[in-house]
Order: sequence, then structure tokens, then C-alpha cells
Amino acid sequence: MSPSVPLQEMIRAIRSARTQCEERGVIQRECAAIRAQFRQADNGGRSHNLAKLLYVHMLGYPAHFGQMECVRMIASPRYSEKRVGYLGAMMLLDEKQDASLLITNSIKNDLSHSSQYVQSLALCTLACMGSAEMCRDLAPEIDRLLRASNSYIKKKAALCAVHIVRKVHDLGELFAPAARSLLSEKNHGVLHGAVVLITELCERNPEALERFRKTVPDLVQIMKGLVISGYSPEHDVAGISDPFLQVRILRLLRILGHNNEAASDAMNDLLAQVATNTDSTKTVGNAVLYETVLTVLDIKSESGLRVLAVNILGRFLLNNDRNIRYIAMMSLQKIVGTDHIAVQRHRGTIVDCLKDPDASVKRRALELSLALVSASNIRSMMKELLIFLSSCPLELRAQAASGIFNAAERYAPSQRWHIDTILHVLTTAGGDVRDETVPNLIQLITTASELHCYTVHKLYRALLTDISQQSLVQVACWCIGEYGDLLLKGDCQETEPVQVTENDVLDALETVLQSHMSSPATRGFALTATMKLSTRITDNVDRIRSIVSIYGSCIDVELQQRAVEYNALFKKYDHMRAAVLERMPVIERNSPGHTNGESSGELVKEVQPVKVKEGDAAPTQQPANQVCDLLDLLGGSEEPLKPTSAQSGPAPGQPINTSNSSGGDLLDLLGGLEPVAFTPAPTVTVYEKNGVTLTLSCEKQSDSSMTVTLTASNSTDSDISSFTLQAAVPKSVQLHMKAPSGDSLPAHGTAKVTQTVVLNNPNKVNLKMRIRVSYTSRGSAFQDMVQVDSFPDSR
Repeated sequence: MSPSVPLQEMIRAIRSARTQCEERGVIQRECAAIRAQFRQADNGGRSHNLAKLLYVHMLGYPAHFGQMECVRMIASPRYSEKRVGYLGAMMLLDEKQDASLLITNSIKNDLSHSSQYVQSLALCTLACMGSAEMCRDLAPEIDRLLRASNSYIKKKAALCAVHIVRKVHDLGELFAPAARSLLSEKNHGVLHGAVVLITELCERNPEALERFRKTVPDLVQIMKGLVISGYSPEHDVAGISDPFLQVRILRLLRILGHNNEAASDAMNDLLAQVATNTDSTKTVGNAVLYETVLTVLDIKSESGLRVLAVNILGRFLLNNDRNIRYIAMMSLQKIVGTDHIAVQRHRGTIVDCLKDPDASVKRRALELSLALVSASNIRSMMKELLIFLSSCPLELRAQAASGIFNAAERYAPSQRWHIDTILHVLTTAGGDVRDETVPNLIQLITTASELHCYTVHKLYRALLTDISQQSLVQVACWCIGEYGDLLLKGDCQETEPVQVTENDVLDALETVLQSHMSSPATRGFALTATMKLSTRITDNVDRIRSIVSIYGSCIDVELQQRAVEYNALFKKYDHMRAAVLERMPVIERNSPGHTNGESSGELVKEVQPVKVKEGDAAPTQQPANQVCDLLDLLGGSEEPLKPTSAQSGPAPGQPINTSNSSGGDLLDLLGGLEPVAFTPAPTVTVYEKNGVTLTLSCEKQSDSSMTVTLTASNSTDSDISSFTLQAAVPKSVQLHMKAPSGDSLPAHGTAKVTQTVVLNNPNKVNLKMRIRVSYTSRGSAFQDMVQVDSFPDSR
């Protein structure tokens, strides 16, 4: 290809290249030719070469070597070269390039040029790539051009001033007087630039906002002229007079009327006129109407005008264009809290949008439908939402289920309706619900004592129908274990009488245990339910014993441990089995951290922390709410029994704790040891900060063994959560920490958390203990370290 080929020929050669390598070869040869011609002192084809270089730049190839040529061409007196030079500067230069500073003087000279076209080139370049330094130097020139008599220059100067204000906020005051005077212009281009400039000034300066609120009557007058004006071929777009200017004015009115009653009153009539007279059959009209609606909803408008705005959005919901339906639902979502009644009128249309094939429209319709649920429409809305849940896309199923749960909890007309609704969701989308759904439903079932028979029958039938929904199966197993005797009676008045035998129930639970679809947690529920049934049936206890013994060698460690412990109940402690497996009491709601007072999935076992050095982070212990041992279940403890789990019996993965620091060792008690009178040990306060008090007491077990009891209380007026204690002792001392009684401290010291630590000091060294206290109070996390150098006299 010849070095002097025209631009069209170079484009044709590049497009005809069959491979990327061939294209690069063409461009490299042409760039080499352009470089050679740039070096020539007298080059008549400068603009021609720079134009070819700009095309190469548009293709993504390096063209930085043309920057200095742009600077030289901008300084040329010829308009044809200036035009290409300024175009090259806008494409090849930016404010980070040092070469951009070289054109500042040329731009300043061209802003005073006699030709309006040369002035416009300089204005466009400054507005495109002007740096903060260039804007400060040339701002007075732009202010002068804003007051010029030429409308062509004034509209470009206004847009250039917008760029300067964005770059240097302090220069906004310079352009404020000229910007206000531009509102009296008749040229629509100048008006458009003025409105954009005023909008930028108002958004960045509160003082300018107050000053320009006086221009609201002028803006209203301009807008009225556009609305009632006749056909103007110069500004008409699909029957709307200059919709671009109308949209800009409406946005500025929205800013000026926000939180200002006087400005809002001045524009109410105009907004009503625009909302009623604008044609909504065309996209252009819908754009103006949408801006009108946003303005009405953002200012202090009249109630009737707000209803009119909501009705316009309701019409948008019926539009065939999905984009219009989408923005309508986004706008309704923002105002559903303040204009709930007005939005409720369009509930049917919103619910119909749930059937839209577009996924984004469905998502917005679901969010809006959930926001419209109230006590008066809970039944009808829930019916529609449940229908949607059965056919909605997988990515929306979790959101829909969560929203239905929240709405049912807030507005449920009855407990039976609430239970039926949650069971319907679990049957339909049991695999997509949150983890807390199971304990929440269990808590609801325990409180509805009159519905226990109805619930266990319904869950039993659901279990026979489908065992793939893990959440549903877990709740069903729990209910069968707790209320299996009601299931076997078969005399429930709430449902059709069904005769269920003991073998039928055990077959169902054994199916869950053997199914490949059952998770380890679900098998834990089923095994515990099977064990519970051993005290509720009479003829199949041996079969239950056989089922439990099989899982004593299960590969799953948690399930194996549970089965071994249940086998121990059958063999060594069979006389205690009925008391241990009795029906769970009503589960009350506790602190927000333990919504249902349950500790599902937590391991209640003794934790042995690692010895730590000063400054090192101690390992985090898993908190446990309370530890109730077999003595507590039998009533051997002086303290009343408190429920700790929402599951039947111990939670899956939770071993049966057979010892308690305050109750003594169970095996020793069964061995016939005489009880020892308890004398309170002396206590000392080791920590007192932020309303949290930690006391320490000791009890000597032998010459080398000591039991330390740490007791924490909360004297503030707010609950404390995530409370944990960690301890470290010298290396020669053996430390054994038992599970804490809980991880939350209620306000005003209504309950305490205790932690028992057993110290074994065979070398009888001087005992020291470092304790780390961690907790969360009022949303803030706290962590402190205290050291105990001396212990109170032990008894």
C-alpha cells in the first residue's frame, strides 16, 4: 500500500484483511508512513494524516505519537486544520497528559476568535477534556461568552460551564448570574443549556439552591409554553413539543421543590396540567409523564396530585413495553410506604405482572406484591403468592418463600392458617427456605397446643407423599416424635379419620433414615423421633431398639454418637428412659440472637482451649444456651427445668450430657454416694466494665485439683449477645473448660451465664489465669483481657 493513500483506501485495505495478523501489518505500514510525514517541516497533508491516525486509534491501536501534531494543528490559522486538530485533541489527549497544557493558550485565543465556528471548536474541546487547571484559567472567558449575543455560542458556553462546575466546584458562583439571565432566552438550545447548568449548581451548592428557588415562576412559564404551544416542526418529536427540554425542566423543578412548600405550591397546577394533557400512547409522552410522576412524588405536592401520579404509574403497568412496566414498579416500590392506599388500588394489575415472562419484571412484581400484603388482604394475596411460588423460577423461589413467611408471621389471621401456609411453602419449596424456618415452625407448633393432633396428622401425610423436601421432613419427624401418641389414636376432629398403626409410623421413619435424599441433620431428626416413640408405643419397642442399634456403627460420626447414647438409655438407664424422652415443654421466644430458644446443630460438649500467650488470639468457643443433664430431667436439680432445644430430645449431633458441675456426677450418684451439703464458695469480682460483671469462685476437689466457676451478669438496660469466655493457664497446669450455660446476658441482670473450669495442678505451681471476655452490646463488639493472679480461699 502506498504511503500517501487516501483515508477511504486505507479503510478498505484494513477491512479486506482476512486475518488479524494481516490487519496489523497494514496498520503498522500506514503508521510508519504517517510518522515519516509528521517529521517533514512542510507537510501539506497534515489533516489527512491525522484523520487516518484517528481511525487507527478508533480500532484500538496505539496512536499517542500524534499528540504533538494535534497541538501544532490547533495553532494553525486554517479552519480545516483546526477542526481536525481539536478533534484529535479530544480523542488522543486527556487531563492527565502533559501535552494538554500546551493547548490552553490556543483555546484561550480561539475563544476570542471572530468566527463562531472556531469558538465552538474551542468550547467543545474544553468541555470534553479540560483539566481543573485549564478550567480555572479559562472560566472568565466562558462567563463572558455566556453573556454574548450569539445563541449558537451561548448554548455551547453553558454546557462548557457545566463541565467547569463539575471539575472545580468553587467556580459555580461565577456562573450563577449569567445562568439565571439565560432563562429569558427564546432559543431552546440556550434554554436547555441554562437548565442543565442551574441543575448542576443547585445539586452542588445549598446556597445556590435557595437562590434559584426564585426562578420557579420563570420555569413554570417556560414549561406551560411548551405544553400549550402548537405544532412546531423545529422542536416537535412524535407530537410532543421539545420533550428533551421538558424533561430537563421537570428534573430541575423536582430539585427546587424538594422539602419546600412555597416552591411546590407554585408548580402544582403545572404538574397537573402536564399529567393530564400529555399523550401517553408514544414513548416520548411516557418519558415526560414519568418525569412528571417523579417530580410529584418528590415535592410537597397535594394529595390529589399524588393519587394522579400513582394512577399514571398504574397505566404504565398495562403498557406492552416491559421497560415501562419495570420502571413503574420501581417507582411504586419507593412510595408504597407513604401512599399505601393509592398503590393498593392497582393491586390486581401488580399481581398480574407476576405472570410476566420477563424475569426482572417478575422480581419487581414479587417485591411490590409482598409490600402490599396487609391484615385486610392477607388471605387473597397469600393465595396469589402461593400460586406464584409453585411456578416461579428457581432464582426467585427463596425470595418468595422468605417474603411469604414474613407476611404470614405478621398478619396471620389464625394459628391454623399460619401453620397451613408454612407447610404449603415447605411442600412446594422446602429446599429453598432459610435455615431458621425449621425451628421457627417448631416453636409455632408447640405454642398451638390445640392443633397438635391436626398438625401431626397433616405432617405424617406429607411425609408419606414426599421425603425430598428436607425442611418439611425434619419438622414432620420432630412432630411424630413428640406427638406420635396423638397420631396413633386417629381421632383427630380437624381432619379425616385415618387409622395409623405403630408399624406404619416406624416404616415412615425408617424410610427417611435409609433414603439417599436425607441429609445427616434429617437422619438425626428421624433417629431421635424413633427413640422418642419408644415411650409412646407399647408393641414395637424391640424394633426401635434394633433400629437404634444398627446406627451405632454408622459412618456418620454424629449419628453414630447419638445411636450409642440411645443404646445406653436402653441398657444401663432403661428406668430413666421415660423421663428423659418425655414431651418437650412449650418453647418460648428469647433474645433476638435465639429467636426460638433453640440450639439446633450446635455441639454441646466440653471445649478444651489452646494455651495462649499475651497478644495471641484465643480460639473461639462454640456457645451453648444451657446444659441440662439427666439429673435436671429427673427433677434432681433444685432449679426448675428450662427448655433448651426446639427439636425432639437432644438436637442432631448433640450428645446426651451425663454430668453437671452443680449436680455432681451421675454415675457417682447411681453408685450410692451420699449427698454432700453445699456451702457457697467465696467469690471475687475479676471484671467490671460496660455494665458486665464477672465473678470468680473456687472449690478445691483435691490437693492438685480445683473447680473454678465464672459467673457473668449484665446490669445495663439492653441485652448482650455472643458472650464468650476463654481462659489460658501456665503450661504445667491442665485446664478443662465445660460448656457455658448460655451466650446471652439479658438486661437488668435477670439471668446469668456460668462457666465451669477444672484446673489440675500436679506440680503445685503458683496458679495464674488469663481470661478473655468477648461480647456484643448495642450492635458493637467488645473484647477485654483480665489476669487473675490470686484465687479466693477454696473450700
